[in-house]
Parts: sequence; structure tokens; C-alpha cells
Amino acid sequence: MARTNLARSMPRLSPTPAAPVVVSIGGSVLSTGTDDAEFLIRLADLLKGAGRERPLIVTTGGGRAAREYIDLGRKLGLTEVELDEIGIEVTRLHARLLAGRLGPPTPATPPPTVAEAVREVHRASPVVLGGTEPGHTTDGVAALAAVRLRAERLVNATRVPGLFDRDPGKDARATRIERIGFEEFKAIVDRESSDAAGQRFVFDRLGAAALARARIPLAIVDGRDLANLDRAIRGAAFDGTLVGGPGAPRSR
Repeated sequence: MARTNLARSMPRLSPTPAAPVVVSIGGSVLSTGTDDAEFLIRLADLLKGAGRERPLIVTTGGGRAAREYIDLGRKLGLTEVELDEIGIEVTRLHARLLAGRLGPPTPATPPPTVAEAVREVHRASPVVLGGTEPGHTTDGVAALAAVRLRAERLVNATRVPGLFDRDPGKDARATRIERIGFEEFKAIVDRESSDAAGQRFVFDRLGAAALARARIPLAIVDGRDLANLDRAIRGAAFDGTLVGGPGAPRSR
């Protein structure tokens, strides 16, 4: 697994002071079964500090708990829409946990829609929400929020430290992609992801397409590396993958 330690070669996001940012935190980051309470306390402290500096919207995924309920529902013959709705409930539970730890001014009850979250963030930052409607993962929700908020960037905190040319969990030769253009990223997402409830991939189709249309850069980072996550949120050099933005290749 190739990694780069030199700050000068790490992706940068050219931050603008106080510009809005959206963060999508995967459920596999929030709930691992190992030191989750300690991690959530530290994560809440990080987000609270970042939310004081700029409008900050955070989405929370469902992770393992959502997939377990979705798998059970599928065995019971539920429809894909019903399975999506079950997954959404889990993401909102995660949002409630994080919002509760953040405390005021963060709303204790996560907004049910992107539009409401965008309205709320201008008076209470950060705002935390889960899923919104069937067919949208929380990555997709985060991308739609970024577009509506006119965010400077979206940070995707996931279970792996970036986008790889192959599955790093299955192939030790996997190499991380430091920078990639929107169109190439969309092609990878379209090839590797699906529309089924409970899918597992670094990002989703809806989100990739929305960010590409709006030309909003995406930073993909290891969500459990909080120091690195903080750098990505603030627009400093970070360890991970940059989609779009400075230095990313563009299609001709």
C-alpha cells in the first residue's frame, strides 16, 4: 500500500477563510466496536471547533448496524425502498448520538431534509443529519448539501485512507490514488457501486455526479485519523485522495 509522508506532495484544497464545508462520516467509522465512545467524544470536539469557524454540515452513515438490519429485512422479503428506509433510521440514530454529544447550538434532532439542514446551518453550526429519502446514501445527501450550500469542499471520512486502484483489503499491491479528476472518478464509481440498499463503496453515484456538475472538490480520508481529518476540513495538506480541485487531472 503506497503512502506519501511528504507534506509538499500531499493533496491541498486552497482554503478560503470561513467558507462552508460538508463532511460525510461513514457508519463504519462511527461504529467499529473498538473505543467508539472515546472516538465520538474526540470527533465531536473536532467538529465543534471547525463549526465555530465556518458553516459546517455533517452527515452520518449507517455502517454495519444498517447492513445487518437491511440483510435481515431482505430475508423477510421487504422491498428495496423499505430496506432503504430501515437504513435511513440507523443513520439518523448515529446522527442523534453525534448531535447529542456536540450539544447546543447543534440541533438535537437531525434535520429530515437537505434544505432544512442548509437553512439551519447559518444559525447553528455544525448541523448533523442522517439519510433523507430512499435511493440516497448519506454520501449522496452530503453531496447535495454541498451543492445547495455552495460548499468549498466535501470531506468523505471513510474506513480506508483514500481511493485505491484495487481493493486494499484483498490485494496487498493496491496503490492509493493521490489525485483524480471528476470524470475519471465518476467512471470508477459507476463501475464499482450499485443502487441496492446497504451498498459498500468509497462513494456513491448520485454524490459523484452532483459534485462533478458543481465542480466541488472531494477529499477522501481515513475517518479514524482525526488529525488528518481536521486538516482536510480546514483545507490544509492532507493524507488521502483529492477528487477535482488543485492539481487534479481534468478530462479534455
